Amino acid sequence: MTGIRLRVVDVVAETEDACSIVLAAADGSAVRYRPGQFLTFRVPAADGGAGESGSHLARCYSLSSSPHSDPDRLAVTVKRIPGGRGSSWMCDRLAVGDVVDALPPAGTFTPRDPDRDLLLVAAGSGITPVMSILLAALEIGTGRITLVYANRDEWSVIFARRLAELERRHPDRLVVLHWLESLHGTPGADMLAPRLAPYLDRETFVCGPGPFMGAVEKAVTTLGMPAERWHKEEFVSLTGDPFAAPDVPSGADEESGAVALEVELDGTTHALGWERSRTLLDVLLAAGVAAPYSCREGACSACACVVTEGEVEMESNEVLDDADLADGLVLSCQARPVGDRVRVSYDG
Repeated sequence: MTGIRLRVVDVVAETEDACSIVLAAADGSAVRYRPGQFLTFRVPAADGGAGESGSHLARCYSLSSSPHSDPDRLAVTVKRIPGGRGSSWMCDRLAVGDVVDALPPAGTFTPRDPDRDLLLVAAGSGITPVMSILLAALEIGTGRITLVYANRDEWSVIFARRLAELERRHPDRLVVLHWLESLHGTPGADMLAPRLAPYLDRETFVCGPGPFMGAVEKAVTTLGMPAERWHKEEFVSLTGDPFAAPDVPSGADEESGAVALEVELDGTTHALGWERSRTLLDVLLAAGVAAPYSCREGACSACACVVTEGEVEMESNEVLDDADLADGLVLSCQARPVGDRVRVSYDG
């Protein structure tokens, strides 16, 4: 998948330690994305180190903008982490006019139906993809939205003024429930349950620190929310280089005989040969097929597709659950073929 070049058109201070970077394609084209997706940035790192390739490292940041507001601009919101090279570079070094390299928008943390009633739950900078979903749902959807948003104190609430304005503009559709640890204490499952109980019939999207998402999951599971109604977004530190070119097959691979592969992507079917020692994603990228991906480590779901014929095996899987696997979902960055014919689809 070809990367994109983005120009910084604005930097907006949200809190003392968080800012929004507003971007536009450097070549003037539109960047298409879905609410709740993220970008993987190529961040300078002159000293090298784990997860870095020469002079750069990769960092993922969620989009906080809506694709329906301004198709020519998109924004990511970044909270500065002490000692974090990626967040410090984004917040302290980027300026209007700078050009950055990124992978195209990716991720599956996005509603399928904008008209459904939603329960959105966030803590801290986890509001970023949740804000993207909220804005898009208000703009093109008709459903009701409740946001439960936890923060340390009132000064650390990202988008505080914007959320208040949205609530005033949409009094019949949007309710924002703030949870401040300075007033309410640390949000545990037993404390969150009464806040979440009235909304168990809604599609639910959760993002925040691991312990917080664990507490939310325990609360809604105990209350009886079906697993298919629950979605969470979490990122891990990348140890590889997603910007690197795919591996070139060896002569032994070619001589061993390739598996017959058909791939449906964006309404087009691609027929390819799949060398058995290579991952599905590497095969597609080497053939010039613009398959989605981000981490290339089995730690996100950006590269997920559905096996509709044949069988594959995965080396690693940190994100797909038993229900996903039963539906035929696989991570293309980890998938290798079993048998002599495989058909997969990224559509639908």
